[in-house]
Amino acid sequence: MDNENEAEVKRALGISSWRNLSKDKVIKFAAMMPDMSTEVRLKIIEQFPAFKDLAKNSVDSVKKAYESTLSANEKSQENFHQASQQHREALKEDLGRDDLSWEQRQFLHDRFQQNVGQEAQKDSENKQFLERGFRTVAVTASAAIAVGAVFVGARIMGESKENPEDSLGS
Repeated sequence: MDNENEAEVKRALGISSWRNLSKDKVIKFAAMMPDMSTEVRLKIIEQFPAFKDLAKNSVDSVKKAYESTLSANEKSQENFHQASQQHREALKEDLGRDDLSWEQRQFLHDRFQQNVGQEAQKDSENKQFLERGFRTVAVTASAAIAVGAVFVGARIMGESKENPEDSLGS
């Protein structure tokens, strides 16, 4: 889509004014910037001097949410591992009894093995969860860096158009 003017960009973002550009729409706006003419880009950026701050705040918000999620996840993991360990201790204690039949011992061994398997599965799930979270943070940070690069690039391009002799190295 060739965004010819500012009104078309606002319409595509679903906003009536640049003051309505929310954190979640900053990424969409950044993705649209390569399709905009330099003049439109510069016009928009001039109207929105706090653009860089909004992008940084977006990254900070995602980072805080991720850190909070990590903290809650860590507590959940600790509780699960502690409960699993307590269960294994109880099974171990039961296995130490002399009055158990072979079937009862086999049953307790199976339960012990299930417990270990569940803990291993929980560990794998946690690693996948952490990886997805890391990817989300990395994508958000990359998008903010891209937005900053586009912002700076548009500024430099605009300045070089205003002073063409500077771009020739004079």
